[in-house]
Amino acid sequence: MKVLQFIQKPQLRGAEIFASQISQHMQDLGHSVILVTIFKGDTELPFSGPIIHLNRPLSKRLWDLKGWKHLAQIIKKENPDVVQANAGDTLKYLIFSKLLFRWHKPVILRNASTLSLYIKTLPIKLFNQLLYRHVDLIVSVSEQSRRDAINIFPVVSSKSLVIPIGTEVNKSVDAVTRDQSQSVLVHIGGFTFEKNHLGLLSIFERILKKKSDIKLWLIGDGPLRESVQQVAKKKNIIDNIIFFGSITNPLDYITAADALVLPSIIEGLPGVILEAFYCETPVIASKIGGVPEIVEHENTGLLVEAENYDQFATQVLRILDPKNVSLRNKIARNARERVMKKFDNRDIASRFINAYKQAIFK
Repeated sequence: MKVLQFIQKPQLRGAEIFASQISQHMQDLGHSVILVTIFKGDTELPFSGPIIHLNRPLSKRLWDLKGWKHLAQIIKKENPDVVQANAGDTLKYLIFSKLLFRWHKPVILRNASTLSLYIKTLPIKLFNQLLYRHVDLIVSVSEQSRRDAINIFPVVSSKSLVIPIGTEVNKSVDAVTRDQSQSVLVHIGGFTFEKNHLGLLSIFERILKKKSDIKLWLIGDGPLRESVQQVAKKKNIIDNIIFFGSITNPLDYITAADALVLPSIIEGLPGVILEAFYCETPVIASKIGGVPEIVEHENTGLLVEAENYDQFATQVLRILDPKNVSLRNKIARNARERVMKKFDNRDIASRFINAYKQAIFK
């Protein structure tokens, strides 16, 4: 089978990294995969196959006839069996290219979020309804994401299924050096409103009042980074925070940390949780999106009601308390077992191939 994976740009973001990882596994299984990007980026993606860059300017993202035409030319030349949209502007580019330049290939959409939290106005809903009508199969990252998409667009109910995100279960890990006299919390995610860094600062401020020997590692970059740094300065907690920016080896930091914290307000099924499972690092996360489908409270992690910062801080202090080492060990053991059995990217890639066959032969 020949697959064209379409991503926004080369960047250290979950959607692009996951698309690259499963593309590599598909290629290892003997399938032909091409990665196509819309915008420029300087990140080296974990994929050894061919990558084609449209190199479109961001200023053209709303209306890009030249870009849609170029994409159509690539699809007609490469002649893939299916094309897959992976977040960002990818679905819009694919559908407008298909409608305007009349190529005929099944379009797969990977839905990795909670659409209802973005599609709030009638014009936006009608626009996306047009796009979704021309999708052949929607692969949602969680059951919650699948139900949410169907609730907004009932037309997709007959062409919707769930394939979760996976992780690289054979990846080597080398923990970074840290000060063992202090506890360390790690958060990994782009500085966007969905990840709720300001809420995390409020949580950390509460923790510091009861435990001063602790550091918060923030890994990632994005448009809100500078404003988050300014808030941390105003709260007088910035000396206990390290801003690492984007990194290529997140597992090394997750392994070194005492816990991973994820107080997001919007999530589909975050891959960073699976990475923490793999590293046997306890997870404390908001009970949103597909998170409860993998984080079982007191079994594979700790769950907190969304935006309940007092409760979140309490659960963090609980998992760090030496008296709760048995709970910590149980969570780490169960989480590792869960990810090894159910979230191996090699198996996830095979499930995508089976889904493509479903779209082709429907």
